[in-house]
Amino acid sequence: MKLSKEEILKRCNAVVPNTLMETLAIKYIDVGNDFLTAEMPVNSSVHQPDGVLHGGAMVALAESVGSAACFIFLDAENYIIRGLEISANHIKSITKGKVFAKATFIHKGKTTQVWNITLTDEGNNLISACKLTTICLPKKK
Repeated sequence: MKLSKEEILKRCNAVVPNTLMETLAIKYIDVGNDFLTAEMPVNSSVHQPDGVLHGGAMVALAESVGSAACFIFLDAENYIIRGLEISANHIKSITKGKVFAKATFIHKGKTTQVWNITLTDEGNNLISACKLTTICLPKKK
């Protein structure tokens, strides 16, 4: 990483206003040489009608952290990066607290990438296991 951890997180969080990430109160909280982590509060604004965390909110969190990781670890200056596919296996329900999403590479190809994104609760229990496929296409000049 060329930038400091603090600067990377500052830049990630700077693009949150006026987006879905702001609506879901997603915050980027940790970054390393091969991962990015974000958190999202679990409350009634992200619940299903029966009071548990909505699977769609979990997928939105997973795609948000995976997409942000693309801009950290790939050449976003010269390439357009887009999500191609996301899948999620919801393992456990959660009703309150926070959920954390950690994105790491499974495959870092020149054109396509595959991300492993784990969602855990505050006790580090697995809530959802997600996989995101992204593509890098050269920007038209």
